[in-house]
Amino acid sequence: MPFASTDDGFGSLDFRRPADKAPGPAPQAAAQPAPSQDDPDDAAIAAIAAEGLTGRQLRRARLVAQSRGLTPRSDLDAVLQLRRAGLDPFTGAPALEAVAPPPVSTAEPSRDLARLPGDQVQLPQRARPIAVPSPEQKAEVNQAAEIMRMQQDIARRRRRRLALLAARMLAFVLLPTFLAGWYFYQVATPMYATKAEFVIQHAGPSSGSTGGLGGLFSGTGLATSQDSIAVQGYLQSREAMMRLESDLGFKEHFQNPAIDDLQRLPPDASMEDAYSLYKRYVKISYDSSEGIVRMEVIATDPAVASGWAKQLVSYAEEQVDHLTQRLRADQMRDAQAGYDEAQANLATSQARLIELQERFKVISSETEVGLITSQIATLEQQISQERLSLAQMEANSNPNQARMEPVKRRIATLESEIAILRNKLTEGTESETSLAQVQGELLVAQADLQTRQMMLAQSLQSMETSRIEANRQVRYLSLSVSPVPTDEPAYPRAFENTMVTMLILLGIYLMVSMTVAILREQVTA
Repeated sequence: MPFASTDDGFGSLDFRRPADKAPGPAPQAAAQPAPSQDDPDDAAIAAIAAEGLTGRQLRRARLVAQSRGLTPRSDLDAVLQLRRAGLDPFTGAPALEAVAPPPVSTAEPSRDLARLPGDQVQLPQRARPIAVPSPEQKAEVNQAAEIMRMQQDIARRRRRRLALLAARMLAFVLLPTFLAGWYFYQVATPMYATKAEFVIQHAGPSSGSTGGLGGLFSGTGLATSQDSIAVQGYLQSREAMMRLESDLGFKEHFQNPAIDDLQRLPPDASMEDAYSLYKRYVKISYDSSEGIVRMEVIATDPAVASGWAKQLVSYAEEQVDHLTQRLRADQMRDAQAGYDEAQANLATSQARLIELQERFKVISSETEVGLITSQIATLEQQISQERLSLAQMEANSNPNQARMEPVKRRIATLESEIAILRNKLTEGTESETSLAQVQGELLVAQADLQTRQMMLAQSLQSMETSRIEANRQVRYLSLSVSPVPTDEPAYPRAFENTMVTMLILLGIYLMVSMTVAILREQVTA
């Protein structure tokens, strides 16, 4: 039974069984003249070519035809053969599934005529009975159902994972954050903070009177950074806490039952517990760029916080005085020790010089050398005169020997005396020391004595300078911001603390989740 003709957008299609398309004149075409004497396949191919199909549609028609076991000569022939086989050339499905046939009316056949390419009239055909779905259609339906089931399963798993994630976030992040916010807003005891600032200055000479970098930073906070750090460490030490406890009762204040449980000290709290609380509520910081020590004291009562701050400032002043007092004492002790040592060395040098003078029986070696030198000069002058007299006597043609002999003896005596004096200057004997050696030892002793005298004078000057420095305060504490009681509590900062708590919990949750995921992946791998 032939199919009814229809139009699927690609031109007029002829969905008839192959038996109806056999060569020869069709029953419906008897009333119409043939368009051409050529092969009817060529006319059908030309009609298909006139439809304006794309290259992609033609290639797909050829592939579908080859998959159906057909042997088309070209892409257009593939379309023709598929249409003759009752298949959609672009999907491979039967034509009835792709295009629904229009209703056929037998009463008025002239209204149901369809125009084919080439102005050929196609008479109405009786509809084919609906065929049973092929196994291919059933497989496609089963595949679509399987895909739908997989998508529903994926969506169900995704919803379950999102629900579990929301439950974990609620249990581990949101609920603890809510409890923390409830504590900070409703339960936490309000705390008052008192702030103070002070600087440790140097009372030395001005920067213009000293040279170098030491003079550049003298009298500034940078010149006393070590003292500021030392004072900061002392105020944060256990000793400062114990002094504050003994003076103003630090532990007793935080053992008040009116304070909430998390901030209150238990009645049997040890000093270590009190010191841990002290480091939380007494904050000391040092700004190295400005040389300022900043202090913040926190208590449940603003008056108590102000009193504690003033007491800690007084501790800092005592510590500064203690540091400078020790420095001044060390300077005085060192200066006094140097002066005493210089005095002892001077006495030793002086005793050594006196001993040499007594042993050599010489007061001054220079004086002795001058005396001997003058004696030698006098004898030299006398011997010169005697030699002149002797030369005059020898100049006579008949000299008097009686007069020449005493002159010769005087010359020899004078030369012998000069030799003895010269030997006393450079050569010594078993009983006497040479004057050169005596002079050398005496000069060394005198030089040592002069050196010791100069050192004694310097030691005396240093001791006087140290005494002047010790009489004045070298370091002193200057309070720039005095502690004043506040009228509003500064802690707890409910919103900031709640947000910080949430961020911390969220970070912990993320780290644990990532660790568990990595371990699970390693185990499954």
